[in-house]
Amino acid sequence: MNPGINLRDPSKGNEVVIEIDNVKKQYRLGTIGGGTLKGDLQSWWARVRGKEDPNTKIGSKVYAKNEKFMALNGVSFSVRKGETIGLIGGNGAGKSTLLKLLSRVTAPTEGEIRIRGKVSSMLEVGTGFHPELTGRENVYLNGAILGMKRAEVDERIEDIIDFSECRQFIDTPVKRYSSGMFVKLAFSVAAHLNSDIMLMDEVLAVGDMAFQRKCIDKMVSVARDEGKTIIYVSHNMQTIRQLCNRAIVLRKGEVIFNGDVEEGIGIYLRNDEVTAKIFNDFSGLHRYNFLTDKVLMDSLEVLDKDMCRFTDDEKIRFRLNMHCNEDVERLSLRFMIHNSDQVVTATSVCSDFMSCKKGESYSRVFELDVSPLASGVYKVLPVLFELGELGEVIDCDGVYPGLVFEHEKTTRLDWKSKLYGDTTLEDMVCIE
Repeated sequence: MNPGINLRDPSKGNEVVIEIDNVKKQYRLGTIGGGTLKGDLQSWWARVRGKEDPNTKIGSKVYAKNEKFMALNGVSFSVRKGETIGLIGGNGAGKSTLLKLLSRVTAPTEGEIRIRGKVSSMLEVGTGFHPELTGRENVYLNGAILGMKRAEVDERIEDIIDFSECRQFIDTPVKRYSSGMFVKLAFSVAAHLNSDIMLMDEVLAVGDMAFQRKCIDKMVSVARDEGKTIIYVSHNMQTIRQLCNRAIVLRKGEVIFNGDVEEGIGIYLRNDEVTAKIFNDFSGLHRYNFLTDKVLMDSLEVLDKDMCRFTDDEKIRFRLNMHCNEDVERLSLRFMIHNSDQVVTATSVCSDFMSCKKGESYSRVFELDVSPLASGVYKVLPVLFELGELGEVIDCDGVYPGLVFEHEKTTRLDWKSKLYGDTTLEDMVCIE
């Protein structure tokens, strides 16, 4: 971003409402206070004698005195009116810290943040709600915090209550609300009051699926029809896809990507331990809830490839090495392919491919066509199972991560998994 950008950029025609210029936020780690004078004196006396602090929780990390932590380190970007930004990254990346700076909960150590418009934020469930006040009273309280007059809240109060689905409890103190009810009312207030910028931090994780869908639709509507700007933090990549038109990826307090949503999600997931690789030793990996040890997988070897990257004209050829602990007549293999959201997107089965004898080791080569998959990163979980006399499945071994591979579409059609899904079917045939 150009630090000298004006708040109105005529080349784009859209007003810049948030400008973040080389922002840094540093924290001093360790306990600042024990909560009481007695606790502070106990901690001080223990440090003087070189003893363990009696007020430190068991198992918690003890930081050196005045040890510094850079939560944000030179973050710069701008946001235009009506944009919906997905802020993604691992735990500790700096997402919540950035939203707190935008909400003016805390101030940056260095750099500058310029905001045009009123900001409403939901950083935690129930933030800004007074537990002793009723839901209705808290609606007016939030409106006052945002600088709205009572008459303005009066115009929207019925819409807020209807959207929240809490009308039956609206005159009940919110301390009696469940976490889900908190989210419903808090989101409804944030979405309906007269704010220009909405900041959302994992707020939909508590609500039920139907309400999440309702909230996503509402946010899309207010961004498109009312020109509100939304910055949304979530670890749920599906909601990021549904809502956002731009993704900003944070890692260790720095912006590592700012652009297309799908590309940003891919970078985030790859940086979170998803790389194209082969898990070729199953000996130390955990097995999930499998009933028998009739056959154990020893290793998996991908043939003819150094890296697990495939295009539509290539098939995955791999060798599976196994050891048999009991006689098995109808050994079968199932490959479950998970997409970047860890959702099963395809499954391939090789049924009754061999029988094996107790104490023997075996090696078999398989071939798998992954061309129907959209471009992306996939994780494969292999499962060995036995087919019984009536066709029932008797598990033998699994589920290990077998391999993680990247697939790239080579067709002329620009396939977008966000719009069309992860699997491409064969072309339809016009029969009349």
